[in-house]
Amino acid sequence: MRDHLFNTEKLKYVKGEKPDVACVLCAIRDGDRKADNLEVARRDGFIVSVNLYPFNPGHVMIFPERHVETLQDLSDGEALALHRLAADTLRFLTEEFRPDGFNVGYNLGKGSGASVPHLHLHIVPRYANEVGFLDVLAGTRLTVVDPAEARDRLRKRFASL
Repeated sequence: MRDHLFNTEKLKYVKGEKPDVACVLCAIRDGDRKADNLEVARRDGFIVSVNLYPFNPGHVMIFPERHVETLQDLSDGEALALHRLAADTLRFLTEEFRPDGFNVGYNLGKGSGASVPHLHLHIVPRYANEVGFLDVLAGTRLTVVDPAEARDRLRKRFASL
């Protein structure tokens, strides 16, 4: 343990200290106060939310309002709406955070590291200068933006649609 720095809040979550709700993304959808709500926008049956434990500034998730667990559960119309929303989200993240690239993808199933059984698409901005002294000395990452601040910044971009 001396070789690593930990986000203690994320560690609590990993160990099982999660909101007492059936599905955290459904709780966000429903405005349940048991779940931290970093919702940015809703459009065409989907929600964009800043990740509570971001990998990088601007790390968001897009998920269907209805509880869906697999890509195969999406209708063709939903899949197209998700794609268009992801494209708009990439544009807004580019304008707001100026990343050098993105990782975009799903964690499907426990073997992938998925901790929420509600389908969600991660969009993680990536930066050329990501490697810093914490990466080198401690093998860890430091996120330098408050998720609530990122939510507020992105809400302004989505409101411009």
